[in-house]
Amino acid sequence: MSVSAYYFNGKSSRRHAVTLEVNGQVAVLTGDVNRECPLAELRVSERLGHGQRKVSFPDGAYLEILDPAAFDALLQNTGHRDSLVVRLQQSWRGTLAALVTTTAILVFGYVYVLPGAANLAAKALPESAERMIGSEALTFLDKRMLSASSLAPERQQAIRKRFMSLVPPQDGAPRHELVFRKSRIGPNAFALPSGQIVLTDEIVHLADDEAIVAILAHELGHLHERHLTRRVIQGSIIGIFATTLFGDVSAMVANIPTAMLDLKYSRDAEREADDYAIAMLKKNGISPTALARVFEALEKNAEKEKGGRPPYLSSHPSAAERIARIREAM
Repeated sequence: MSVSAYYFNGKSSRRHAVTLEVNGQVAVLTGDVNRECPLAELRVSERLGHGQRKVSFPDGAYLEILDPAAFDALLQNTGHRDSLVVRLQQSWRGTLAALVTTTAILVFGYVYVLPGAANLAAKALPESAERMIGSEALTFLDKRMLSASSLAPERQQAIRKRFMSLVPPQDGAPRHELVFRKSRIGPNAFALPSGQIVLTDEIVHLADDEAIVAILAHELGHLHERHLTRRVIQGSIIGIFATTLFGDVSAMVANIPTAMLDLKYSRDAEREADDYAIAMLKKNGISPTALARVFEALEKNAEKEKGGRPPYLSSHPSAAERIARIREAM
């Protein structure tokens, strides 16, 4: 059995018309070029749709096969078989199985491995790194969203004193500092990895003293669990993975999985911080309903101002869900 092909010596683009035959375990070329080579030293390219298949020689020369059907028959006669990976690529069942397996691995890693790895990395992260992250974040926010607080110094000190008098639910409360700011996006409170808890004037005006203490306890819970540090690490890992997997993608596409993860992780983190705040309030003889009042006040304020969800609750579990959990914990 013979197969028509073009022979290239690997040193020039000149092609030579040849006929390929197999004699025992030796490939024999005749025509413009006469050559022999043991079959074991040849490499056959994968089958790619209607593209030409190639046979490579150890010295860099190669053949371009002109008659694919005859070549397939020749390979079958010699006992040649494509690798398992190639055979799977040619099978829709194998492709589907590979897709399902890959998806399952990615989902498992996303749900279980990534959060655990981020948690371990957050615990191993030096305090100096967290301080730098928090400092840079606050500087950024001060330039774009925050400004100096207009609360009277006496009011600020009273809030600090009241919060500092509370006993944490567990030994060794995370290091923290209360920072007051005026916000351009309305009532808000958040904790930075550096230990700074930012409290806006707007949320102070909206809530009573016990509710303010409750929301600060909630933010202290975020610091205790190192939620923001874990989110930063997880987002970085996903960004690196997306770039490695998809190559040079646009910023929007690369940020889609990060945004999806952030929403899921934020909801879990909020529940953990709520539980921490509830435990802290109970330990200090304060009713957990103080925390519920914050969410109710934020929702009412949003309806009154713009009819939408306040920024503080935009990526959190619904206020109704959280209030229900708080009342169950009483």
